[in-house]
Parts: sequence; structure tokens; C-alpha cells
Amino acid sequence: MLILCRKILNFNQYTKEFKYNLKLAYPIMIGHLGHIFVGFADNIMVGRLGAAPLAAVSLGNSFVFVAFALGIGFSLAITPLIAEADGENDIEKGRNYFQHSLLLSIILGIVMFLMLVLATPLLQYMKQPPEVVELAIPYLNIVAFSMIPLMIFQAFKQFTDGLSQTKYGMQATLVANFVNVVLNFLLIYGIWIFPRLEIKGAALGTLFSRFAMMFFIIFILTSKDKFKPYFIRLKRKEIHKKIFFKIINLGFPTAMQMLFEIGIFTAAIWLAGSLGTVDQASNQIALNLASMTFMIAVGLGVAATIRVGNQKGIQNYMDLRRISFSIFLQVFMIEFIFAILFFVFKNFLPTLYIDDDAVITTAASLLLIAGLFQLSDGIQVVVLGALRGLQDVKIPTYLTFVAYWIIGFPVSFILGKVLGFGSQGIWIGLFAGLTASAILLLMRFNYLSKKLIQQNNK
Repeated sequence: MLILCRKILNFNQYTKEFKYNLKLAYPIMIGHLGHIFVGFADNIMVGRLGAAPLAAVSLGNSFVFVAFALGIGFSLAITPLIAEADGENDIEKGRNYFQHSLLLSIILGIVMFLMLVLATPLLQYMKQPPEVVELAIPYLNIVAFSMIPLMIFQAFKQFTDGLSQTKYGMQATLVANFVNVVLNFLLIYGIWIFPRLEIKGAALGTLFSRFAMMFFIIFILTSKDKFKPYFIRLKRKEIHKKIFFKIINLGFPTAMQMLFEIGIFTAAIWLAGSLGTVDQASNQIALNLASMTFMIAVGLGVAATIRVGNQKGIQNYMDLRRISFSIFLQVFMIEFIFAILFFVFKNFLPTLYIDDDAVITTAASLLLIAGLFQLSDGIQVVVLGALRGLQDVKIPTYLTFVAYWIIGFPVSFILGKVLGFGSQGIWIGLFAGLTASAILLLMRFNYLSKKLIQQNNK
């Protein structure tokens, strides 16, 4: 009985953090889920036009995902820097980090836009169905321009996340989601006075919604007195190369981590597209559903970054480790529930997107595998968040590369293309990569957190 009581007390030291973890994470979850819901709505609306338009959105977004990974990954570096400054109660330090990051984000948004426009001709050489490529090119050209307002928004959002003020990013995202869904409905189908633009309408909805998101967060933050000290414009003499380099040194590896992960899912889209329209449309459905549950884990991953960054700022490494493991446990429990739901409703969920028996059957088989990798996917993203809070990004970058491209992608290619298992084989490779990533990153965090505790006790 004494042993049991001790185990319960030991378990309680983790579960007691669940409430605050969720308090930090839920606005981020809702914000990211909002993005995915818009994708869900896009896919449903476009899916009603047929398998080819749905596959075209998937193909166009495969390029956007690459740029998105670089941009979002870079912007995630802002959060731990602001969180550490906040833990030290150093507003001037936080102001410097934020304004240098904003300048870099604007530049990166322009570069991402140019990259996507210049990459559009590559669609012609990817051995994708011709009717899909024809639809994807105008979609991609329109969505490309949305990278600029998206990156400006991300700079403000990650800044407020670092201050544990996560609700503002959520509010801006919800406004953008509303704008996107309404415009999509009007422009895809040509409702009322609006022209029927079909897939181009979906792209324009995304573009205008991201501008709405950017303007909303700028307006709401500049109207709050608590943020005004951070918005005092930097004088020329206050702009320092060393701050830019510090942000880049943290942001570039973080962007590479995102690129390696999103890259393997992008490769899965291309591999599925080489198998035909049915496989690509099925892949898009399964990926959109898996992305919804993943955003829950992303919210907890940002909470891990914030809380670890705060504890690092005050050098409380015992609590840093305990809080981190509370988040790891929490995401495991949540993702386990989602895995069960995927297993139970695998045949029903694809019917929400499309009325095509071949696509529905293939998508259902992919959801079985997606259910399995829920646990690995959740663990790896929150552990990455905790490592980011420690500002440990270089070694995790190598680990994610090994997991996704040395282990995951070869399995996807061999099973999917060489051995002829199709989309199911591709997704087994995704499962292998995510599981390897979760194990390697957890080992890295366990080593670092123990080392910090030992050094602090000397």
C-alpha cells in the first residue's frame, strides 16, 4: 500500500501541471485547428468539384508546405528568446529580440513568395496527372503571395506566445478563418454577385484571410498598453548584427527541423500523386484529418517551449524537467484517444470529403496507419518544443534528418513504389520516421535535462 501511495504521489506531480499546460496551449490549439479547419472546409468545398481539383489543391499545397515549414520554423525561434527574457523580467531584451525578428520575418516572407513563384514551373516535370497540374498552377501562384502577410503575422504571434499571452494569436486566426470560409463559399461556387472561380476561389480566400489575420493582430496588440514598451521603434544604433545572428542561429535549425518533417509528408504527396489521382486525393484526406489531431500536440509543444524557456530563465532545472515530462505524458494520453477514434471511424470520416468509393476505401486504409502514428507524432513535437525552450536546436536538427530521411523516406519509397504497396506503404514509412524521431529526441532531452540538473547541483 505504501508503494502504491508513493506511485500515486509521484504521478500527481506531473498531472497537477495539466491544467496550466492546457491554459497556455488551448489558444494555440484553437488557432492551429482553425487553420486546419479552413483546410478541411477547403477540401470539402473543392472535393465537391471532383477528385482532380482536390488532388490539385494537394499538389499545390505540397509546395506551399515547404515554404510554410521554413517560415513557421524560423518564426518559432522568437518564442524561446522572448520567454527567456520574460523569465528574467527584461523588457528591453525582449523588445530587441522582437523587433529584430520582425525585420527578418518581413524579408523571409518576400523570399518565400519569390521562391514559390519561381518554383511553379516545376509542377510540369513531376510526373503528376496532367489535369491536376493544369489546375494546381494558378492555385499556387495566388497562394504564394499570402506568404508575406503570414510571416508578419507569425512574428507578432510568436512574440505574444513567448510572453504567455497566447490568446491574441488565436483571436486573429479565428477572424481569418471566418473570412476564409465565407470567401471560399462565395468564390468557389459563384454565390450571389461573385464569379464561380472554383479552385482559384479557394486560393483567393486563403490570400485575403491571411491579410485579415495580419491586420487584426497588429491592430489589437498596438492598442494594448502592456505591449507598447515592446513597440518603441529601434533606433539605427540599436540594430545589432549579433542579435540577428542569434535569431538566425536558433531559427535556421528550427526551420530545418520543420522542413525535414513537412518535407517527408510533401514527398508522400508527390509519391501518391505518381500513383494516380485516386491515391493523391486519398492521401490529401488522410493528411488533413491527421493534421487536425497533430495541432493539439503543436499547442502543447509551444506550451513546452514557453514553460521550459521560463524555467531556463530562472535556472530551475528540476522543475524544468518535471514540467516537461508532464507535457509529454499529457500529449500521450490525448493522442491515444485520437488513435482510437481514427480506428473506429476510419470508414466514415472520408465520406465527409468526397463521394467516390475508390477514394473513400483507400483513405480509410490510410487512417488505420495514421491512428498508429498519433502517439509518435504527438511525442516528437512536444519534445522538440521542450528542446527549443532550452535553445538546443542543432543536434535535434540532425536527429530529425536521420529519422525522416535516412529511416522514414526510404521505407516509404521501397514499400510504396518498389514493392507496390501503394499509399499504404508510403504511410508505413511516415510511421517509421515519426517513431524514430520521437525516440531520438526523447533520448536527447533526457540527457540534457539530467546534465543541467547535475551541473546546477555542483
